[in-house]
Amino acid sequence: MVTGASRGIGRAVALRLAAEGAAIYAAADATEAELRATAEACRRAGAPDAAWGLHDLAVAGQPEAMVDAAHRRMGRIDILVNNAGIRARKPFGEFTHEEFERLVSVNLRAPFFASQAVLPIMRAQGGGHVIHMASQLGLVASRYGAIYNLTKAGLIQLTRSMALELSGENILVNAVCPGPVSTEGFVAGRNPGELEQRARDVPIGRFGTVEEVAGAVAFLVSKDAAYVAGHALVMDGGYITH
Repeated sequence: MVTGASRGIGRAVALRLAAEGAAIYAAADATEAELRATAEACRRAGAPDAAWGLHDLAVAGQPEAMVDAAHRRMGRIDILVNNAGIRARKPFGEFTHEEFERLVSVNLRAPFFASQAVLPIMRAQGGGHVIHMASQLGLVASRYGAIYNLTKAGLIQLTRSMALELSGENILVNAVCPGPVSTEGFVAGRNPGELEQRARDVPIGRFGTVEEVAGAVAFLVSKDAAYVAGHALVMDGGYITH
């Protein structure tokens, strides 16, 4: 199950896992057309089954309803990728209560309760994988992103807490922390000059791709990562080295 799967990183993750042979449940607060297109693309990529569901994760109770819908449709959940996330860029001091509540609800509360909801399913199956899509900005700060940064730091700590408690039950929990990645959400609101400067700030000299992030997720849920738990995998082109 992949949240935020209608576009960007989430869609790329769904397609990569489909190509690896996973059945996919694509969830998002999007349009039916977008999600249907993702599911159809997953089938073409090799998924033995692909379904989708509309879920507004800002609404309390929706993460649990999403897990229930996916489980009833697919019969099991071996991998949960908590990818859905939103941003609000403002100077500190100008955020509203509504913005705070919505970002925390989608970026932190939803992964927390989706993970709790999937726990009994994975226990009954004998194990599973939970991947939280955090960010380099959970480890370093950025201007105009105080709430976003806070939620991503929270996801990294949630990863560690869950791994400490659940690894002994073969439920492996890890986080991926992308740096600047070329997605609609990252580009929105930034002028070309700002984007050029951000690219120069990355030692590799470019933004990452959604396919590269999807590759990191595929690794963490593979047998090659069977001894990896509670890890926050930073993939940012060297951004936080300076």
